[in-house]
Amino acid sequence: MGMTITEKILAAHAGKDKVGPGEIVQVRPDLLMINDVSGPMAVDAFASVGAKRVFDRHKVAVILDHFTPNKDVNAAKASAKLRAFAKDQGLPHFYDAGFGIEHVVLPELGLIRPGDLVLGADSHTVTYGALGAFATGVGSTDLAAAMALGETWLKVPETIRLDFRGRSSRWIGGKDLILLAIGEIGVSGALYCSMEFGGEAISRLDMDGRFTMCNMAIEAGGKAGIVEPDEKTEQWLREVMESTGGRAGTVSDGAQFRISLRDLRSDKDCTYREILSFDVTDLEPQVAAPHLPSNVRPVSDLKSVEIHQVVIGSCTNGRISDLRAAAEILKGRKVNRWVRTLIIPGSRRVYAQALREGLIDIFVDSGAVVAPPTCGPCFGGHMGALAEGERCVSTTNRNFTGRMGHVTSEVYLAGPYVAAASAVAGRIAHPEEV
Repeated sequence: MGMTITEKILAAHAGKDKVGPGEIVQVRPDLLMINDVSGPMAVDAFASVGAKRVFDRHKVAVILDHFTPNKDVNAAKASAKLRAFAKDQGLPHFYDAGFGIEHVVLPELGLIRPGDLVLGADSHTVTYGALGAFATGVGSTDLAAAMALGETWLKVPETIRLDFRGRSSRWIGGKDLILLAIGEIGVSGALYCSMEFGGEAISRLDMDGRFTMCNMAIEAGGKAGIVEPDEKTEQWLREVMESTGGRAGTVSDGAQFRISLRDLRSDKDCTYREILSFDVTDLEPQVAAPHLPSNVRPVSDLKSVEIHQVVIGSCTNGRISDLRAAAEILKGRKVNRWVRTLIIPGSRRVYAQALREGLIDIFVDSGAVVAPPTCGPCFGGHMGALAEGERCVSTTNRNFTGRMGHVTSEVYLAGPYVAAASAVAGRIAHPEEV
């Protein structure tokens, strides 16, 4: 029997010819990541076991993005601890407040390659599967051990294949596709599985949309999300390499393994736990109502819901195509006077590109607030916290009770088109309405 793309990557990093679901493997990761929430605990655990130096300073990234710019003294202390650690270890991949959100920054810097195995002390590390990498979140202590040893163990997950077929409308993006899937299978429907996204709709989807889909694999309980690399992946990597002079565009080159782009796809005779098919031909924009990402409905079912805030950004939808979509709706229009509208570019590079394209002018002219790159309001960390009973349409990834503020507040998850249209209408709205 053949292997899935996930099994191939894990086999290569375990130094084995073949692995199968349920097998425990010892693997050597290509990149490890901590942030200002998980990092302080990881640094303390690293020191507590007597470790002095990380296994490879070029394979550890530290990014300050959750409570930054520092919202209070405790956030400042956490950031200071990580700055000191990065400086002491001589880490070249240290990115301070304002550089961007980790899951936007690492790919755009060319630090993730097809075939890589990436571990991050953050659940949305699964984002990087859009590049054909196996990426997953782990706890701070597991990350600390990996920083010291350069290896860790993983259980090989089963793979669920999700095929998206048909040609969707111009308003449909990766957020709508992944919400459609989560609405169908539920928040534990892919528990500890690799979610492999494919089909003609995925082939047409741009890389930003693929990042969005893999980002929310964790919202279905997935261990990872992954897309087989194709011509779009290669073109995206070439552009990243040209813009950064980085290591993008190549595949894993460790001494014990090498995977070619040609082989980074599931074998025809591989075994899937399940194969699901979704027809997106007549799909309406999707919205996840409170208080689960699986409580998904077409936007037309929610048009009577008045809102108080809109957030466009995050590691899910803070890339340049997301800002272009929002600007398309907001250009020449004003946001509703009773709706606070926050636009948060996912990184400094995205912010700069939006400036060059005039998108920031559009947002400011519309009455929106443009913030520096940060996770901030997504998890109620700072900026954009909701008061009692307030409702928000957000392009983020979770809408649990109290996620963005008061326990009686409500968060509706949507793509940037719906979020921007709702900001103008003052209620949940289809983009065609404005």
